[in-house]
Amino acid sequence: MRIRLLSLLAVVAAAIAIAGCGGGGSGSDPATLVPAKAPVYVEATIAPQGDLKSNIEALAKNVAGIDDLGALIVEETEKAAAKSDESFKYTKDVEPWLGEKAGLYLESYDGNNFKGYGIAVQSTDNAAAQEFIDNFVKSNDGGSLKKSSYEGVEYEVETKDGEALGIVGDFVVFTETEQSFKAMVDASKGESLSEADAFTSAMDAASSESLADVYVDIGGLIEQTPGTIDPETEAFLETAGLEPQEATAVASLVPGSDQVEIDFASNVSGKNPPTGDASDLLGSLPGGSFAAFASADFGKRFGEAIDRIDAAGIPGQLEPNELKSAMKAAGIDLESISASIGDIGVFAEGNTEDNLTGALVLTTTGSKEATNTVSNIGLLLRASGTPGVTAISGKATGFSIRDPELGRKPLVVAAAGNRIAISYGLAASAQALTAGKSATLAEDPAYMEAVAALGSTPIAGFIDGPAAVQLASALVPPAEQEGFQEAKPYLDKIAFAAFGAGSSGELATAKLIIGLTK
Repeated sequence: MRIRLLSLLAVVAAAIAIAGCGGGGSGSDPATLVPAKAPVYVEATIAPQGDLKSNIEALAKNVAGIDDLGALIVEETEKAAAKSDESFKYTKDVEPWLGEKAGLYLESYDGNNFKGYGIAVQSTDNAAAQEFIDNFVKSNDGGSLKKSSYEGVEYEVETKDGEALGIVGDFVVFTETEQSFKAMVDASKGESLSEADAFTSAMDAASSESLADVYVDIGGLIEQTPGTIDPETEAFLETAGLEPQEATAVASLVPGSDQVEIDFASNVSGKNPPTGDASDLLGSLPGGSFAAFASADFGKRFGEAIDRIDAAGIPGQLEPNELKSAMKAAGIDLESISASIGDIGVFAEGNTEDNLTGALVLTTTGSKEATNTVSNIGLLLRASGTPGVTAISGKATGFSIRDPELGRKPLVVAAAGNRIAISYGLAASAQALTAGKSATLAEDPAYMEAVAALGSTPIAGFIDGPAAVQLASALVPPAEQEGFQEAKPYLDKIAFAAFGAGSSGELATAKLIIGLTK
């Protein structure tokens, strides 16, 4: 349908504005037109100014070599319209009324797909915006548009598909259905998402320097799709301390001149979000790692999970309050193990499938605790009848497990000093257990740049861009190489990806930064 073109134009207009061709400012908020129960809402600044505008232009130049992104988008959009026999001139049709912000909401979710949406684009000149709509209606020579009104708001509706278009307040509104248009009119006159406590609390955590924010009502999505979380998954989430039924989340896109940052905040972890700093462990992992991650206080969280499982029991296997006592009777003290474990980390190395390796690393309160924990793990494996378990000798204490399904290398569980390593192959285990005796990530220039980019947020994950792309080049199947090679010039621009995690009040927070080569 021709009217579907308007949704494209609305998005393209936003993209043009983001590229630096936006109109004037406006004090209205698109969320005031969004129904209060909307599970997903996206809001973007479509007329950035100052540093935000400069950063976007710098990114376009650095990543794609584009000197004037706005002009390019305008040119390509007008070409596409001409090929479709559509009359579209940005400077004539959109620029005179385009405002500062745009919002999009998704109406409902059935467990597989979203249904219903609405787009609101701020207008600085409703007369010019109405002229744009009138011209669009005149060009609709198929005659499938009819004028209608609701609560004093006039709009156009597509008679076959039901899409609706009109001006509500200071916004040009386009919706997938007439019902959604009416819902946005109702929201503008009464209860809207902008007044919902869950939304305002989540958006308070959004970055003030963001280009776009995405709000998700996690609990609302679950409520719309009853039965999507089975009892086993629900039990797992409860064990992990997660409370998705009442949770919301917000993600903010923050462009920089040589990096792209995405900030996250969510209350999914309840009133006590995880805290801690595992950056010391992460920085001590091997310097040749193409990827490495670390998490603080793993032992504490493991102990809390064991307590919850013990209290609830395992249906059909253990009654409540039997897990810890049963394991202790078998010689495995779960409370002692969890109390002795500190942080957890993981790293991966290699540039081909043949030399790919890595290890999981646990810190403990001392060498005795590390050795005892590995012994307990071995005891558990022997008790369960696991085949292929062989003790290892040397500077480390532990055992290896060989199994055809694991490939050519054994799975190694070993302890040395206050560390435990669970690795694929002996070499990775040796590297994991000899921290500081060879090059570490903390000495890597790209890693140091990643730490600096995260600022006060403790680093929890790192990916070396060039090394990861090199490995990907070796692993991509020949049939997919053509597409990969098309993307490779852009992937080659990635110097690093850094992930940091923390908390702010009752919110769990995280930050992802993709650093670009200069």
